[in-house]
Amino acid sequence: MENNTFKSGFAAIIGAPNVGKSTLLNNMLGEKLAIVSPKPQTTRNRILGVYHGNNFQIAFIDTPGIHSTRTMLHKSMVASAVETVSEVDILVFVIDITYPFDEEAESILKQQEKRKIPAVLVINKIDRTTPEKILPVIKHFSESFPFKAIVPVSALTGNGVDRLINELEKCLSPGPEYFPGDMTTDQPDEFLAAEIIREKIYLNTKREIPYSSAVTITSMKENTQKKLLSIHAKIHVETDSQKGIIIGKRGGMIKKIGEAARIELEKIYGTHVFLELQAKVDKNWSRDTKALKKLGY
Repeated sequence: MENNTFKSGFAAIIGAPNVGKSTLLNNMLGEKLAIVSPKPQTTRNRILGVYHGNNFQIAFIDTPGIHSTRTMLHKSMVASAVETVSEVDILVFVIDITYPFDEEAESILKQQEKRKIPAVLVINKIDRTTPEKILPVIKHFSESFPFKAIVPVSALTGNGVDRLINELEKCLSPGPEYFPGDMTTDQPDEFLAAEIIREKIYLNTKREIPYSSAVTITSMKENTQKKLLSIHAKIHVETDSQKGIIIGKRGGMIKKIGEAARIELEKIYGTHVFLELQAKVDKNWSRDTKALKKLGY
């Protein structure tokens, strides 16, 4: 007799910064929900992405990378990741095969061992190494934690992602369909637009600028007759000198950031986009609790 019981659960994607958590989420869902860049600590908020399978549903939560920090912003990010871990049904622990061992991330994993929830190890970036180098890593982690499965993948190419989904399905328990079949995230359009702009800041600026920048959407309106989406956004920085860098010589940098963001937003929304960016100084916002809350952190 066929079992038609629907299965569901929430899965936290955790790990050290820059191991490819956001790239993995985007690949599993087949669309971009989380921004990515080569710089660590790109993800600042918890991002929900829903995978709809055949008679099952996995609600993934992409978390900020777990790392030591002193700033209020990064403390908020790490606290968000740790809190998420305590609330979910499955842990998806991601490591980078080129730098597989991280004491802080592993300590969070160890703290969850008493909860006895299923955990799956994802060994990411296998496109950068050889099978011979993966085997000792598998041995180390299989001996140090009772993973339900260990899955080598390349989040960039998609290699191994189907097997990962299969292994995660095995970890699910019977449960309700938490989200409608056409829903992939609970984040509003304004959040995604702000994140895309922030991604372009990360990709086009250096040193402290990416980490000292935040983006808020002041208005987002669609004109269906003109097939035009108008977005007005503010780039918040901490000093006048940072504002000068964001704007650039003769406005060159803010124009470059805006153009790159506009092109991607047009692909995402399938319509023409008018994007206006403004740079604004909010002194030491990343160290101010009230400012962090105002900016959505």
